[in-house]
Amino acid sequence: MTLFKIILLALAALLVAAAALSLWVHSRDRAQATRVWTALEATREAEPTLYDPAMVADLPEVAQRYFARAIDPGTPLHRVVRLQMEGSFIMNGNAMPMIARQILSPPARGFVWQADIGAGLMRFGGSDGYHRADGREESWTKFWLHGLIPLARIGGTEDHARAAAARVMLESVWAPASLLPQFGAQWVQTGPDSAEVRFTDAPDLEPMQISFDADGKLVEVWAMRWTDANPDKVFRLQPFGGQMLEMARHQGFLIPARVELGNMWGTQDYAPFFLATITRAEF
Repeated sequence: MTLFKIILLALAALLVAAAALSLWVHSRDRAQATRVWTALEATREAEPTLYDPAMVADLPEVAQRYFARAIDPGTPLHRVVRLQMEGSFIMNGNAMPMIARQILSPPARGFVWQADIGAGLMRFGGSDGYHRADGREESWTKFWLHGLIPLARIGGTEDHARAAAARVMLESVWAPASLLPQFGAQWVQTGPDSAEVRFTDAPDLEPMQISFDADGKLVEVWAMRWTDANPDKVFRLQPFGGQMLEMARHQGFLIPARVELGNMWGTQDYAPFFLATITRAEF
């Protein structure tokens, strides 16, 4: 056997080993997402309390206006929701098709977002997630090109977990029961059509800011989020949020059906990167 053939065989063996390692790591990433998804599913109450408008009688006017539209009387107050969505994910100014599914639990518990993005040779998939249980946190962002090449594998730090926890808080608008005072939401009216909401289970997070129209429908949601999505790649508080472009009713809840979200909300540097339409919601 010539030296050239030996080198080729060695290279082939290295490529096979690298591919096997990638497949193994990718399978571990998927297993983590599955494990947390299952854990969040388990927090869903089988027979939750039914909604009574009297539950919000002591809230500020703007909150009462919101709940008058957001939850039908007698609705089981599920706080875990499974979503399916489609839309666009924008990277470096390029809009790519996106389909995803998500499970969202109350603020301070967690979420898993599993997505396939792009098309053809640039199709990649993976998940974002956050989970807090028994005083411990885990969070991740893990995406792979065709399941073989890691494009992003980050997480496991306090900074990442803090950013992910803010996302759970902001997305609580997809589970209106989580915004009730009976579950730890604290409302302060900040204007004729605006309010800020804090959660007793997440006291370290900056409050969520919400704007409404005259009928109580959501218009904007944003918060100061701990993130490194800036040119300096340094973690700091920055406004993150966006617009609720359409609303739809699912199982007694009125939730955002079409959204536009991005970093630096409310500034001249605002750049939406997430445009999604909810195609299914299950409580």
